[in-house]
Amino acid sequence: MIICKICNEVFTNNKIYSNHVRWKHKEVSQTTCPDCGQIVTNHNYKKHVLGCQKLLTVQKHCKECNAVITVKYNQFCNRSCATSYNNTHKAHGTRRSKLECWIEDQLTILYPSLEIYFNRKNVINSELDIYIPSLSLAIELNGIFHYEPIFSEAQLNKCKNNDNRKFQACLEKNIELCIIDTSHQKYFKPDTSQKYLDIICNIVDTKR
Repeated sequence: MIICKICNEVFTNNKIYSNHVRWKHKEVSQTTCPDCGQIVTNHNYKKHVLGCQKLLTVQKHCKECNAVITVKYNQFCNRSCATSYNNTHKAHGTRRSKLECWIEDQLTILYPSLEIYFNRKNVINSELDIYIPSLSLAIELNGIFHYEPIFSEAQLNKCKNNDNRKFQACLEKNIELCIIDTSHQKYFKPDTSQKYLDIICNIVDTKR
């Protein structure tokens, strides 16, 4: 029989007694919860913090659009902003085509003083490949996925519906939307991409 010297509780097993002293009388390392400030043992710290974060409501700014949001354990105001941020900050696995990346590089060089946005979603709540606010001009580079059922008919219909919604949204915002069919380019090469860049430059120069 073992009697706890602190609380006089009786134990018949030495291991149970040792655990009792360690946990009940805090003979373990402790950490302060960053959310509520409560001191908890390292044994229960992870469980406590997860529970605390679920209950705690925090006001912060969306990492993508900087809007003030009140969220539970989140960093974005909606899924669209989360997707945009993650696609922009990916080190690999980006959804953008090589053609889009190449055209962005070229336009940045050709029009250094012109404000041009690439793959922005906060203009019409849908992604625009190229958007030039001073010209009220948007340009979409539509590859083969916009015209043929590469994955499925359902996926193609979804893509077409999204294109229609995008067109209507631009009309409502008085944005001229130009669509360039790039489906004939099977593989990216600068020499086969030049014609698409020329089309974009002609559109931009006409609008300026």
